[in-house]
Amino acid sequence: MAKIDTEDGQPFTPARVVETYVGKPPPHEIIAPHPEHSLRSLIHDYPSPICGWHSHPEYEIHLIDHTRGSVIVGDHIGTFEPGQISIMGPHLPHDWVSDIEPGTVAVDRDWVLQFSDEWIRGCMHLMPELMEVASVLDLSRHGLSLTGPRAIEAAELMKATVKATGLRQVGLLFELLSVFAAASSSERILLAAEWVDPSADALAQQTVEAGVDYIFENLTGTIRLATAANLAHMSEASFSRYFKRASGVTFSDMVKRLRIAHACRLLTSTDESVATVAAASGYTNLANFNRQFRSEIGMTPREYRSLDSSSRPSAPVPSRGLRATAIAV
Repeated sequence: MAKIDTEDGQPFTPARVVETYVGKPPPHEIIAPHPEHSLRSLIHDYPSPICGWHSHPEYEIHLIDHTRGSVIVGDHIGTFEPGQISIMGPHLPHDWVSDIEPGTVAVDRDWVLQFSDEWIRGCMHLMPELMEVASVLDLSRHGLSLTGPRAIEAAELMKATVKATGLRQVGLLFELLSVFAAASSSERILLAAEWVDPSADALAQQTVEAGVDYIFENLTGTIRLATAANLAHMSEASFSRYFKRASGVTFSDMVKRLRIAHACRLLTSTDESVATVAAASGYTNLANFNRQFRSEIGMTPREYRSLDSSSRPSAPVPSRGLRATAIAV
C-alpha cells in the first residue's frame, strides 16, 4: 500500500520526508488545561485534523493500536507497527504516517495521554515515590519507545488509563509511568537526539500562549480579541490566523469551550443557581448561556446537573479534531 502524507494524500516517499520535515519548524499545538482534569486523554482516527508534524509543551504517551508506517521524531525517521508505545518529551516534534490507501481511515488508531511538566514535577515533589520516573522524563526528550513484553504490558495499561476517569485514571497513569521506569536498557529504544530547534519561532509560540493565558485569567469576565492580540503584539487578523493554526480552533471557540468546561465544574461542585453559574462563567445573558451550553454538551445546564456523575458527559476537550470521514479500515 502507498504511504500517504496527511496533508495532501500524495505518496510518502523518502523525498517527501525531506520536503515535508527537514529544515521546517513544527507547528506548535496549544493544549489548553482543563479545569476538571490533571491530564488529557483521547483516542483519534488517522488521518484526521489532529494528525501531522507538530510539537507541544506537554509530555505525550502515545500508542498506535493498528496499522504500520513511518514515524518521524525530531531528527529520527523510522518505522512503526501495531502496539508501538512511546513517550514524547516537551517540544519534541513528532508524526506517525500509516501505510493505508488514500481515501481510507484507520479508526481509533491513536491512544493518547498528555500532561504538563509543571504538574508531574509537582506530584513528584509531594510524593517522593514518583522520583523513580525522573529518568523516564529525561529520556522522553529523545522520544522513548518500549519493546518486547514490556511494550505489551504498557499498551494494555495505556488503554485502561485512557478509558478510566477521575482518581483511577491518575493512579493508572502513575502505574504506566512505573512500567516505563522499570524497563531495562534492552527494552528501551531512544528515537532521536535531544531536540533543540533553532529555527522554531519561539517568540511566536509565546505570543499565542500569552493569548491562552489571557483567556484563563479573564474566564469569568470580559474577553476581547483585540486585547489578546495586543498582548501578543499582533494585529487582530494576524493573531486570529496564528491562533487557529496553533490551537485548531478559533479564539472565540476556545473561549466558549473553556467557559462551558468551567460551568460544568461549578454545576457539579456547587449548589449555585444556573443564573449564578452563567455569570461566574462569563455569560451576562442567561438565554445565551443555555444555548451555548446545549450546543457544547447536548443538554441544558439543569439536565446536566440532575445526572449522576457516571452519566454526565465530559465537557469537550479543545482539539484539532479526532475523527475523519472516509472508508474505515
